[in-house]
Amino acid sequence: MSDSIITRRTYQVEHVTIESQKGFDAVKAALESNLPHFDASVLILLRYGESARVKKELEKTSGLSIFLSRDHGGLLQIQAQRKKAVQYEIGNAYTASRMTQHRLPVALYAPLRIVLYENAQGHAVFEYDKPSTLFGQYGDEQIIAVARELDQEIEYVLREAAE
Repeated sequence: MSDSIITRRTYQVEHVTIESQKGFDAVKAALESNLPHFDASVLILLRYGESARVKKELEKTSGLSIFLSRDHGGLLQIQAQRKKAVQYEIGNAYTASRMTQHRLPVALYAPLRIVLYENAQGHAVFEYDKPSTLFGQYGDEQIIAVARELDQEIEYVLREAAE
């Protein structure tokens, strides 16, 4: 047996669902045209010690971006199904660093995961966990304050794509 220490906690998270009256393809296109993809060159610059330059650039581009998207609906082919569903990782690198500087485990949830899928009525639906409740588990007001900013930002961009 190892000397590892395992700790378990239970916490409450507010789950948000935004159902659009539009179809999946239209909402997906709107979201992907409204949000830029994360510029991975930032990571290369950081590798070369350009943190001041990166910070300056990221402060100017204060907005969310798509870090990653996965065709989760395509995975259902394994179960002989085909559905429209995409899982996104959406966030802001500078915002994430503002939180992880206080508690590194926050990186578990930054960027945020959001799923977009087509429901049985043919409507596009977003689902995600509200950032302030997700990050609230760390009990750090500095982190929660940043997460509250994310609450507003993420709801705004998703509603904009859904409307």
